[in-house]
Amino acid sequence: MATSDLTDVLRQTALLRSVPDADLAVLARSSRTRAFRRGQVVCTTGEPGDTLIVVISGRVKVVVRSADGGELTLAAVGPTGTLGEVSVADDGPRSADVETLEDSRLLFLPREQIQDICARVPAAAQALAGSVAATLRRLTDATSDLVFLDLPRRVAKVLLSQPRDDAGVISPHLTQEQLAHQAAGTRQSVNSAMRGFERRGWIGVNGRIVTVRQPEMLAQFAGG
Repeated sequence: MATSDLTDVLRQTALLRSVPDADLAVLARSSRTRAFRRGQVVCTTGEPGDTLIVVISGRVKVVVRSADGGELTLAAVGPTGTLGEVSVADDGPRSADVETLEDSRLLFLPREQIQDICARVPAAAQALAGSVAATLRRLTDATSDLVFLDLPRRVAKVLLSQPRDDAGVISPHLTQEQLAHQAAGTRQSVNSAMRGFERRGWIGVNGRIVTVRQPEMLAQFAGG
C-alpha cells in the first residue's frame, strides 16, 4: 500500500486520529503490512510486544489458551481496530495469542515510534491510556461473568454483544465453537443454551445465521 493510503488507515484509528499528518506519514513509512489467511496465528503469548498492530481488513481474535487446549476469546477486532496497546505502555511481551477469524491484512507499527508520538502528542497518550483502561474493564467484566454467571447467561451476554443489523441478524455469523470460546463453555453446552433461547422465541437459528428476536428478554435473563 502507498504511504498515503497507510496514513489514511492510521488516521481512522482511535489511538492515532489526533496525531499530526507529518507524524503519521513518518509512521506509515516505518510500518510493514502482511496478509494472513483465515485461522492463521499472528502472534503468541510471551513473544516480544515490539509492534502495535492495526487491522486494515478482516477480523482477528485475541485468545488465551490452557495447557490442555482450552480456549477463551477475550476480544474480536475488526478494521481500524488496534492490538498491543498494553505492550506499548509497559514494554512487556504479548499477553495473549492473536489469530485471524477470516482472511486479513494487518499493519505493524514499531513500538518505539508509538511511544515517541505519545510522549509528544498528549491526545495520543490519553487515547493509549483510554485503550488500556478499556481492556482492563473488559477483562474485569469477563472475570465477573465467569465467577457469577452460569453458562446460559454468559451465552446470552455474548449474543447481545455481537453486531446486529436492523432485523436482529448477527453479522458476521458466529459458529457455535466461536460462541463457546467467548462464553467459556463447550459446544454441547452452548448448543443446549441456544436451543433453550430458541424455544422461548428469544432467538432464531438457521444454520450459522442467528437472529436476536427479543434482545430485552435476553438482557433480562442475563441480569442486565
